[in-house]
Amino acid sequence: MQFSLDQLKSFLDRAGKATYAGDGAYEQVTERAGFNELTYQEGDFSYRDSYTGYIRSWGTELVRYKNKPIWNCLYGGGMVEGKESLSDECFAFLKKALSAREEGEFSIRGPRFFQDGDWKHTYEQKGGITTFSGYQEIFYKDELVFFHHAVGGLVQDK
Repeated sequence: MQFSLDQLKSFLDRAGKATYAGDGAYEQVTERAGFNELTYQEGDFSYRDSYTGYIRSWGTELVRYKNKPIWNCLYGGGMVEGKESLSDECFAFLKKALSAREEGEFSIRGPRFFQDGDWKHTYEQKGGITTFSGYQEIFYKDELVFFHHAVGGLVQDK
């Protein structure tokens, strides 16, 4: 590898906070028809978050180093059936939770626990930046309203 895992972790943290969580600008021309895409570039690293859907969404976060894919995360889920009317408020809270990631700790979907008023966020993750899986939940007034699954890790060629 021409980069360290610490460099990748730091880049992912900055990219995540600069795109969806930070209300970054969406790409006008996307790589995938029907998808929303946000990008971030810093030196030899580039990041693309590409997702489709709103109430229920599925997407991919991809990091490239010198234009070569090196890390990927697949995620998906959404609002619990019957809780769709809370989606706008939930997603505003989700952005706060994702922005609350602690520097240096690898947690792709936010901190293990975050709370703001009646909203609570939890995220459990197994593994680290090289290979991981995780499950995220958001509660409103202690009732589950949102969930996401995540899986990913390093991409390596011969």
